[in-house]
Amino acid sequence: MKALSRLFTGFTEGVAGLMMAAIFVTFILQITVRYVVGAEWFVSITGGAIDAADFGWTVELILVLWLWTIFWGNSFVVRDCDHVTFDIIYNSVGRRTRTVFAIIGALILVAALWSSIGPTYDRMKLLRLKSSATLPVKMLPIYSIYFVFLAAVGLRYLWRAVEVARHGVDREPFAPAMEDVAHQEDVK
Repeated sequence: MKALSRLFTGFTEGVAGLMMAAIFVTFILQITVRYVVGAEWFVSITGGAIDAADFGWTVELILVLWLWTIFWGNSFVVRDCDHVTFDIIYNSVGRRTRTVFAIIGALILVAALWSSIGPTYDRMKLLRLKSSATLPVKMLPIYSIYFVFLAAVGLRYLWRAVEVARHGVDREPFAPAMEDVAHQEDVK
């Protein structure tokens, strides 16, 4: 199971990295087109065969890739411990209360995320008909990553609720043991 988890993590990080690389390459293309294609020396070489207006699609491609990178990354790459949390109350209560907080919080997130799938799809159904301004694709596939995000993060928090219910909060990989927190405060 750990090997499968490492393989999945590597795959999802690789996809995120490829999307970031594609953003970078497209950005470099934009810079090149902006400062080279309109230059007199370039026009004299190419005879004006390349028009900078033909590269308007690069702006939209970067926006789409950025959207996908954000939702993909938050679905599969970013861990809970990477998020900023306000956990003063959570860390100040006992183990049982933290367990209840963790389960209730996770289930609230699952309910909120999953209950929004239907209404969100109802609003996005119009995007099936609308095409991108410069890319040869309909808008619904562009925004479909949001549904992946809702499903994946919901599953992750459902799994968290199950794990906390089975093992308690002390086994959470993203929460420091209270002894570690107390020791860090003693060191200060």
